[in-house]
Amino acid sequence: MNEKRRILIVEDHTLLRVGLRALLTQDPDIEVCGESGNGRDAIRSISTLMPHLVLMDLTMPGIDGIEAITEIKRRFPQVRILVLTLHRTEEYIHESLKAGADGYILKDATHDELRVAIRSVLNGKTYLSPDISSKVLTVFLGGGKNGGFTSPWATVTHREREVLKLVAEGHSNKFIADYLCLSVKTVEKHRSNLMRKLDLHNASGLTAFAIEKGLLHTHFDPADGTRTA
Repeated sequence: MNEKRRILIVEDHTLLRVGLRALLTQDPDIEVCGESGNGRDAIRSISTLMPHLVLMDLTMPGIDGIEAITEIKRRFPQVRILVLTLHRTEEYIHESLKAGADGYILKDATHDELRVAIRSVLNGKTYLSPDISSKVLTVFLGGGKNGGFTSPWATVTHREREVLKLVAEGHSNKFIADYLCLSVKTVEKHRSNLMRKLDLHNASGLTAFAIEKGLLHTHFDPADGTRTA
């Protein structure tokens, strides 16, 4: 690449955004042209910043990553999008690629892998983290026995999964509503839909299901040295 390629970082955790910027600016071919903490701000920024690539988180308040990818690709089809996320389940991968993502890499990737992913996507290729199983790829490409996602989990929307994760983390409906910029009634509706679709009847059942699906992850908080789900 002869010209500097502009990258917009979309991530709601400030420390991670700062770390990503520090890593990316080490590359003389890359310019971090902006940062956004949510999907709505990212969409607004693109028309003025005109990045070549958006490095996109999935779990964010307001407009989440999946919704943002869909809208960005609708309005700015030339912009490349590389998902950078903790989520490694097939449903998140399927929805991201279906929405128009050009690559999918996990947050536990090395700096070298991130550089390879960015360059691949900027060069018009699709990049998928090696940690994504071949089974997931087979199902996504239609080669699985079911030819697609037919389980009850597949009927759960991305927003419902966001609510499920927050419920499993022990947050109240009010907290979830504030975090996702929704009304409490909307959160209650999402919880009701989750229980109906998954045939679960209480918060503990939702938590157990979220753990089974790998929605909860352990994070280290450098401020107090604690680890939380």
